[in-house]
Amino acid sequence: MSGTDFIGDLAQGALTARAVEPAHGEGRDDGHTHERACLNCGTALIGSHCHGCGQAAHIHKTLGAFFHDLLHGVFHFEGKIWRTLPMLAWRPGRLTREYVDGRRASYVSPIALFLFVVFLTFAVFNLLGSPINFNNQGPSNGIVDGLGDAETEAKKNLAEAEQLLADAKAGKGGDVAALEKARDGARNAVTVIQSAKDGKLPVKIASADKQTEQSVADAVNRAWSHARENPELTVYKLQNSAYKYSWLLIPLSVPFLWLLFPFSRRFYLYDHVVFVTYSLSFMLLLLATISVLAVQGGAGFVVGALIFYAPFHMYRQLRDAYGVSRFGAWWRTWFLSGFAFTVLTLFATIMTLMVAV
Repeated sequence: MSGTDFIGDLAQGALTARAVEPAHGEGRDDGHTHERACLNCGTALIGSHCHGCGQAAHIHKTLGAFFHDLLHGVFHFEGKIWRTLPMLAWRPGRLTREYVDGRRASYVSPIALFLFVVFLTFAVFNLLGSPINFNNQGPSNGIVDGLGDAETEAKKNLAEAEQLLADAKAGKGGDVAALEKARDGARNAVTVIQSAKDGKLPVKIASADKQTEQSVADAVNRAWSHARENPELTVYKLQNSAYKYSWLLIPLSVPFLWLLFPFSRRFYLYDHVVFVTYSLSFMLLLLATISVLAVQGGAGFVVGALIFYAPFHMYRQLRDAYGVSRFGAWWRTWFLSGFAFTVLTLFATIMTLMVAV
């Protein structure tokens, strides 16, 4: 992806966010009020903005003013975005609570921020390129090292499975049928890892022992076969689907957050939606940052610290947004982390099914 494409995606995200939030909490212009009636609806003007439709009293007609409006209107350079991002990063709970309580003029709304962050994150991913090598030239050195460790562990598991099976057949106890199944699974794992080391993709990824499971395994393998024939297209479809349907993360997450406060009369679904949307926005920004640092290399400590900060961010947001105790925020953070993994699994499954159909 070229730098021009990256800028285009970034601008598209900003403009989309601006369409959702055209004048969210804004109430100032550059002071020009030359017109006596609004040029949009004809209402008599009182102040710098029309009280009928909200349009600014003075309409710029110069190129310089156009770019000023771009910076102000799209990127909120005059303060709003710079007040929102620090709060999102360090005081997410306070940001959530202030927005829910109605103090919104100083901050970017959750959905506008989420839309912009989604565009930004996927633009970064496109700019970095795919980490997967599809040219059968083998994976990168870092991935080779990881696959080497995985192969060693898989071979160890296979040896243990074969030994247990041999002992069972020698009459030393054990379910022979179950141990044979475990041995076959361990052997298949070794084969898949060795194929990946050689830059190849396995022919099948699903198997079934029962007739009732065979149809499901066949469907999975057919979808995998199509993906294997054209992996670049499959990755593109997955990325495109995740890009377009990223908003699904919000309704998927809200019920799980509600489970942390099931009997509370203080908080409503709206509170949870605002919490989830701001939280997802930060996590996407964090993911984009980690991806950039990982590709650049030499920032292992920073990447590790950022990964560790993710659950701490959840803790801080829970504590301040819902006013819970340290212990209450702590145990909810553990559950919320597990819920986040479940939501990501559901989302990945839905995206995969959409591509496979």
